[in-house]
Amino acid sequence: MTITAEPSTEVTAAGVPLRWVGPLRVTGNVTTAETEVPLATYESPLWPSVGRGAKISRLVDEGIRTTLVDERMTRSVLVEADDAAGAHAASLAVEEQLPRLREVTARSSRFARLLGIRQEITGPLLFIRFEFATGDASGHNMATLASDALLAHLLATVDGIRYGSISANYCTDKKATAINGILGRGKNVVAEILIPRDIVAERLRTTAARVTALNTNKNLVGTLLAGGIRSANAHYANMLLAFYLATGQDAANIVEGSQGVTYVQDRDGDLYFSCTLPNLILGTVGNGKGLGFVEDNLTRLGCREDRPAGENARRLAALAAATVLCGELSLLAAQTNPGELMKAHTRLERATGDSHVH
Repeated sequence: MTITAEPSTEVTAAGVPLRWVGPLRVTGNVTTAETEVPLATYESPLWPSVGRGAKISRLVDEGIRTTLVDERMTRSVLVEADDAAGAHAASLAVEEQLPRLREVTARSSRFARLLGIRQEITGPLLFIRFEFATGDASGHNMATLASDALLAHLLATVDGIRYGSISANYCTDKKATAINGILGRGKNVVAEILIPRDIVAERLRTTAARVTALNTNKNLVGTLLAGGIRSANAHYANMLLAFYLATGQDAANIVEGSQGVTYVQDRDGDLYFSCTLPNLILGTVGNGKGLGFVEDNLTRLGCREDRPAGENARRLAALAAATVLCGELSLLAAQTNPGELMKAHTRLERATGDSHVH
């Protein structure tokens, strides 16, 4: 059966309110900046919540320190052998070809580079997870294009294997999985801040001890009991979706993007607060970036500068991680005080004409 695309008219969906929040003070190994960030969301309390965290960042000399730990986009392919022995022999042949596979990748794109390969055998099935550097793009299409060329090369040069699929769910794309939490997909960024006790008391109306206890009981134990996958946080998805929509990202990537761990310590009354996000999938070029408001937002964020390939996307990832920390910090502080969260939602959402509470 031949599938023919029906003619369609492309329209732009509108109506998601967008506000700039901040500024946030950010330092680290990727960028140093003091900038507002755009958040597109229907959840109106998110703006003042992130804003409170942003205010805290400006009261601390170093602000929110962000550390880019790693970056790679992945695509897995599937090939089939007659049995496990054949799949194992093929996996060894694939490893031996790594230098050649890097050459094939380089021919597929100006920016894609093959960083490494991970393989998994199940019965006669061989799953091959390619890991790429993709410059300023989030890299979905770039990785798939390179993987298509790599798969064709392997089918032509490795004995005993047949085509299975160009996408084998071992990547893993837009699904919360252990492998992405362990190995990372996209940008792996840690955001952290150390807040003096007087600021914790005055601005967050709590103590380091109370926030630390809540993080342990709620984010760590609660998530464990719920069966969370490599994740222990309160609401990373809220900030990520709002940030992604405002900057032209593929919103479905918050599925794995919201995997992450909030780690908190009471340091003699000062509050150490960190958010680790191993799957920040975003870019500053590619699909979704052609809309006028997205271009304006990326420019205002300083992510349209003339820099070496990849640096604008790294800056954007650092700002995204810092934004997540601001919202996570504010929410956990609020939840240490009975009734504060509910009062804030009710007051703010009724003020915008939305009387329900999330």
